[in-house]
Amino acid sequence: MLTITPSAANAIRAILETAKVPDEGGIRISVAQENGSQARLELSLSEAPLAGDAVVEEEGASVFLDELATAALDDKSLDASIEGDEISFGIVEKDEEPPASGA
Repeated sequence: MLTITPSAANAIRAILETAKVPDEGGIRISVAQENGSQARLELSLSEAPLAGDAVVEEEGASVFLDELATAALDDKSLDASIEGDEISFGIVEKDEEPPASGA
């Protein structure tokens, strides 16, 4: 399942607060078809998840994923960088967990 980095959680909370989205709201990531063959991710504000959406919640931030986005982003993390008033989101590989020690 997609994870949310702390910087992305901060960015999501800031966006939702500025946009006055209800507490149960979040951002929604969906897959949109372009020209019948290529797909791209779309990000939008949502007051609640839609039917069939997967919900990822971390650090008070919610992300709703449609079925195609859930599959495409299963092994990824949502990250963000904030520079002044600009927020940029990106999809990054999940950090590998360190191996368990003492086994």
